[in-house]
Formats: sequence, structure tokens, C-alpha cells
Amino acid sequence: MTFSKAANLLRVADMATSRYDGIRLQDVTDEFGCDHRTAQRMMRAFEAVFPQVSVTEDDQRRRRWHLPRSDPRWLQAQGLRDSELAALDTAEKRALRDGALEDAKNIRALRDRLLAAMPASHARRTEADAEALLEAQGFASRPGPRSVTNMELLGTVTEALRAPWELKLSYRGADDTRPRVRVVHPYGVLLGVRQYLVAKPVDGNKVMRRFRLDRIEEVSITGQSFARDPDFHLDTFAALSFGSYHSAEEYGEVVWRFAPEAAETARHFVFHPNQSVSDQPDGSVLVRFVASGHLEMAWHLYQWGNQVEVVAPKELRELVEAYRRNDFPSLP
Repeated sequence: MTFSKAANLLRVADMATSRYDGIRLQDVTDEFGCDHRTAQRMMRAFEAVFPQVSVTEDDQRRRRWHLPRSDPRWLQAQGLRDSELAALDTAEKRALRDGALEDAKNIRALRDRLLAAMPASHARRTEADAEALLEAQGFASRPGPRSVTNMELLGTVTEALRAPWELKLSYRGADDTRPRVRVVHPYGVLLGVRQYLVAKPVDGNKVMRRFRLDRIEEVSITGQSFARDPDFHLDTFAALSFGSYHSAEEYGEVVWRFAPEAAETARHFVFHPNQSVSDQPDGSVLVRFVASGHLEMAWHLYQWGNQVEVVAPKELRELVEAYRRNDFPSLP
């Protein structure tokens, strides 16, 4: 058996131990990018190397492999690799950069718990190697504009999301001369240049909306719990917008054509999670998605100068047309 195949079997063992209901052949093909027949051969080898594996069938007659997780020596035998520790440190830095302070704290706690399970000599060596790896990769928090995070406010929101509890906000909207008190059911937080609380007001039309965290002057938990709408999905809600702002009036199909000179760069961007990209006969690229937020789209499109053309909607095309420049020395 080659070293790479042995390493793959150890990775399969990790998967089969960590997942309560075991792993399927589809999990193996997804993890290693192999075909179904290769996954079958890998699992036969896995059964031979790990005879204690439990093999069952689910209600769809698909085989599942599961290793017992009761022996802590498996973690110590495998150890914690420097690349894995570096990945955790990178994830913590990214969470801090994006204002996800609770996520950063939990990643740090997981990192420390994993190191605590290792022998001291192994832990020290792995930390030193991970630090060197991070330095070699050159990771640093991305500079650039972003809103300042109110950690106390975000902590209250996080606590309310866990329960979930109603929140009482003192909120100053864009057109408000003074803050207004609002009671809402919180559903999530959108991170980015600006941070938004996604919540459903208790009174009024009770339509799910975004509240800018930097406009919340005070927040408190009412102590009243509520039942979340099981049909609401935060990712789906976020995808209604190009950025953070959503307008039902602007919502619709968006089509951008990137010039042949910018096509290769555009192919490396994900402008929207539900986008489609198609190559054109002249070498240009068409990007299509459905969203709202024309102003945020215009802010982004400005970076592309005259290398992008708005095909639709008409309102967005008129908004950006006067600002398409031909003197930018490089693309985003």
C-alpha cells in the first residue's frame, strides 16, 4: 500500500468515527473526488485494515460504515497536524475580521481542547510548526473599510439567537430623527462590510427585515421565548440581495457582460451564490443572477471600469453608465 493510500484510509477512519450515523460511498467520492468504483475498492480496504468497523444499511439500502468512538487513544495516535492547527488559527482570524466574535471564541476553545488532548511535547511542536506555516502562508487580517463591532451588543444578540428570545431594540432608522423602540424575533446575523440583524418585528406587518447593528443604540432580552418559523432559511433570505440591502421593488434578474479582456478575471469571481456564467462567441462572459440592491451593485461595478456592461436591469444600467471609466490600470 502506498503512503497516499494509507493516508486516505486514515482520513476515512476519521470520517467514520466522527459521524454518528457513519459514512456512505457518496461521502467518500465527495471527499476524495473519485468515482464510485474507486470508492468501493477503498472501503473494502478500509474493512480489512479496520476489522472493528460496523457496516449497516439505511432505509434506502445504502451501506454505512461506522467506527466506535469510545477509545480516546485514536485521537492521540493520530495527533493534531500543523496544517490542521493553522487552519483553525486562520478560521479564528477570519471570524474576528468579519466581526463573528462568538465564532472566533468557539474556534479558539476547540483549538485549545484539541491541544490539551495531545501529549505536551506533541502540542508544543505542532504549535511551533503551525505558527511557522501561518507565517509562510502570509495570512493577515484583510485591511479595508468595515464597521466597528459593538461586542456587548453582539453578545446579547447571540444569546437571544441561541434560546431563542425576543429582543427589544432602540433603533434609529435611516429616516428617524430619534431612535424608536422595537420588539423583534431574531433569526440571524449577516456579516460583511456592515453587519445586520435579521429579525421579524412582533408588531406591524411582521415581515422579516434587516436591522443595521451600528444603528441599534440599545438592546435587551425580554425574557419571552418564541417559536422560529421552520420554513425560514437564512441563506435563502441573504441571497435575495447582492450585498446587505434588499428591496422588493428592485428584486429581479441581473445580467452583466464582461469584456473579453476581463472575462478570465470575472470567471474567478462569485458575484452571487445563485449565479450562472456563460461564455460568448466573442470571448466575453455573461453573468446572470436574481437579486436586489442596485446601489451596492453599482459600487462593485465601478471597480471594473468600462470592462463590464449592464445588460439588465435598465435602472441599474442607467445608474452606472456615466461612471464607466477606461483609465483603471488593473481589474479587481
